[in-house]
Amino acid sequence: MTTEETPVVEKAANFIRNIVTDDLKSGKHHTIVTRFPPEPNGYLHIGHAKSICLNFGLARDFGGRCHLRFDDTNPTKEDIEYEDSIKENVKWLGFEWGQHMYYASDYFEKFYNYAVLLIEKGLAYVDSSSADEIRAMRGTLSEPGKESPYRNRSVAENVDLFARMRAGEFEDGSQVLRLKIDMASPNINLRDPVIYRIKKVNHHRTGDAWCIYPMYDYAHCISDAIEGITHSICTLEFEDHRPLYDWVLDQLPVPSHPRQIEFARLNLNYTVMSKRKLLELVQEKLVDGWDDPRMPTLVGIRRRGFTPESIRAFCETIGVGKSDSLIDMSILEDAVREDLNLRAPRAMAVLRPLKVVIEGYPEGQTEEFEAANHPNNPDMGSRMVPFSKTVYIERDDFQEEPAKGFFRMAPGKEVRLRYAYIVKCESVVKDENGEVVEVRCSYDPGSRGGSAPDGRKIKGTIHWVSAEHAVNAEVRLYDRLFSTPNPGGKNEPDYRTSINPNSIEELTDCKLEPSLATATQEDRFQFERLGYFCPDMKDSRPGALVFNRTATLRDSWNDGKR
Repeated sequence: MTTEETPVVEKAANFIRNIVTDDLKSGKHHTIVTRFPPEPNGYLHIGHAKSICLNFGLARDFGGRCHLRFDDTNPTKEDIEYEDSIKENVKWLGFEWGQHMYYASDYFEKFYNYAVLLIEKGLAYVDSSSADEIRAMRGTLSEPGKESPYRNRSVAENVDLFARMRAGEFEDGSQVLRLKIDMASPNINLRDPVIYRIKKVNHHRTGDAWCIYPMYDYAHCISDAIEGITHSICTLEFEDHRPLYDWVLDQLPVPSHPRQIEFARLNLNYTVMSKRKLLELVQEKLVDGWDDPRMPTLVGIRRRGFTPESIRAFCETIGVGKSDSLIDMSILEDAVREDLNLRAPRAMAVLRPLKVVIEGYPEGQTEEFEAANHPNNPDMGSRMVPFSKTVYIERDDFQEEPAKGFFRMAPGKEVRLRYAYIVKCESVVKDENGEVVEVRCSYDPGSRGGSAPDGRKIKGTIHWVSAEHAVNAEVRLYDRLFSTPNPGGKNEPDYRTSINPNSIEELTDCKLEPSLATATQEDRFQFERLGYFCPDMKDSRPGALVFNRTATLRDSWNDGKR
């Protein structure tokens, strides 16, 4: 495909998109190749989603390709479980890599041979110093580093020692291979960085074939070059590593020299996205695993009911910049609201049920009322909702002594049961504690469908579920995991102290309309007047449904209610 033929999808401009556009127009590249290079040592989170959407999105929009490459150079922390989850979540977000899935371990032999070449060029040496000694030799931001006593070993000695490292003759930590660059460089990353270390552990793909493994800064740039990556896009913390990226590639006969470009990572308030902290939350059982719906992991937000469309829209909304900023959680929540408002069918559910008996309605009779699946989309069709003498309403929809402006059910007041009849509260039944446990209403038989035959105005409309046909379920109301915007910030050294004690509320004996009994994993619903919900297929069982709240109908954090 020529540059002139390259399709460019109109998207919001950003500096990376501008770079790619200029490179294609100038003829520097005829197509672009990007990559998403996760380490298979944990579950992806919403920050990774930004990188996935950026890398795969650029390749799609400019008619190029994006590689999925696993950076599996640290076998002590890697697991096939994480690898499988990463692949599933990239696909869930709507992206495909086709034939272009790679592993850093595919290149272990090439990494080794390139390292030998660097030794032969006098640009790398084996250091027998301890990790603490090497750390002390690095210096500080204001003081230069000190040369290792092993820095001037001969090429022959270094080649021999490196081969013996590979052969397993040395213990872990006793030897490393370092680049020979400049111990006085103002960039600490250029002060003879370590590029190989000994780790006598089994690798999940190469087994026991290797006992030395390359460091990320060394392996990553060479992997990019081998694969012909044109634009190596990474987050801002790698900006100071770019000179090392370029230095390594400049010294080696690699097939290409990609351009590294850094962008601001996604920082989201009211959560943490450090792998270490997320792992602590799981290991200390402060959450219910990696897929806890309160977690910012993709498996967690997917279980909570977020759609891939909403995540992609969120990433497009926040854009791509060069400076770090803290994104408000409400932007992510608004993205899923906007998406589900358009696509989620409506249903009726009562989470805190109060029994209502309709006096005068025939005993044992059942009617069905047609209910629209979406008020603004007739193409989504309708469903039939059963109605009987006894129904459940939300407890909050009844007040024995109604406050001013309360237009729902109250003694002597009329209210419309959505799709059904106009009813009037005539009396209540209380328990021994004086709590209302049942409301008794009369009904207007001529108001079938909810319209008064005499044209009188009914201000209140409430939802309901037929008691005879209700499906019992547990409903979990999720909220933000932390109660402060920046957990673990300057004034809060331990992020755990701000875990929100009200981040989950589990309601049992909820009553759902019968159509919800057959909901499947990717189904999403708007429970009328309550919010957006999805079935929790991990915990649901036949006859024991569990639903998760994805989001409220509107933001309740910024409207003065919290």
